[in-house]
Amino acid sequence: MSPLPEDVMLQPHNGPIGGTHYLPSTPDTCLWGRLPDRRHEPVLRVGSGETVTIDTLSHEGILEDQGRDPVGYLKQFDVPSDRVLTDARDLAASDVAHDYDADGPHVVTGPITVAGAEPGDLLRIEVLDLLVRAPYGFISSRHGYGALPGEYPLTPTDTGPAGDGPREYGTVSHFTEVIHHGGRLFGTLPYGDGRAARFPLAPFLGLMGVAVDTDEPVHSVPPGAFGGNLDINELQVGSTLYLPVQLPGAGFYAGDPHYAQGDGEVALTALEAPLRATLRLSVIPRAQAAGLVGAVDGPFGETATHWLPVGLHADLDEAMRRAVRAAVDFLVRTQGMPPQTALAYLSAAADFEVSQVVDGVKGIHCLIRKADFPAHF
Repeated sequence: MSPLPEDVMLQPHNGPIGGTHYLPSTPDTCLWGRLPDRRHEPVLRVGSGETVTIDTLSHEGILEDQGRDPVGYLKQFDVPSDRVLTDARDLAASDVAHDYDADGPHVVTGPITVAGAEPGDLLRIEVLDLLVRAPYGFISSRHGYGALPGEYPLTPTDTGPAGDGPREYGTVSHFTEVIHHGGRLFGTLPYGDGRAARFPLAPFLGLMGVAVDTDEPVHSVPPGAFGGNLDINELQVGSTLYLPVQLPGAGFYAGDPHYAQGDGEVALTALEAPLRATLRLSVIPRAQAAGLVGAVDGPFGETATHWLPVGLHADLDEAMRRAVRAAVDFLVRTQGMPPQTALAYLSAAADFEVSQVVDGVKGIHCLIRKADFPAHF
């Protein structure tokens, strides 16, 4: 992440664009609340190994329950109109289909065809750069969602601790300003009497995926073998995500940009805010895939220091079991470990973290240290 001066907004087409290709989020290049499938034509075509810069948009401030008017919504937080992204304004004012009750919230930019990608191959997505596009974001909680549905959020009119009186439930969105301190960017979360919690930004794309092999609409919230709304906070600059290709050309897309997220994402959203992402998209042929990441039937992540097998399921216990199986399979196929030794190693040395518990399909990702294995000594 490259810190920006506080007076800079990364409007479309302005500022640094590091990719060979550039894809802004416009009414013609994105979907809202749905993922690409067999019916969707590509909005961009790239060669394997080429780079693309995507201006991703956050859904916060443009949703129907926020007025679908980012200028008006942000005005209540003293954000002037010239500090509102023009692509957010354009999308909110457009006729891009979005059903608040039936669709997900996410702005999904794509699909991008990658030359040579065929079902059975892997698409490798290398995260080269993530630039903050605006000096603010939101953390939102909506009644019926999150880790404590029915308990939170509480509206500002609630009357105190449980049992002390009537409560009202709804949506609570916390405006979060981004500040510079000590050469780093931080989010600030006020909580009364002039106090505020301060936490470092660690941007990543919550949603990266490949087009789904179906003609039925695909909701943007639950992740799957195609990737999608994985919300794995390890996928920052320098990381890599591998996804099994479902359709010719892969149909890559991105969205749900986050400035920061804790494991679990318990309130419902992370610090949601727009990012300019530069990615390299490469095709890994089927014959090479298993030796690289093990089984090729779901997402797999990698950082400079760790491998990240992933487990996904609506039940968190089953997501854990799937993550363990994926991690064992990876160690067997790529490191030559016997399965029982792999399980012992994972129990002693690996970390299994909850990616998120709020997307219907829950996620567990495993962190396996590369330094523990002979090729990395």
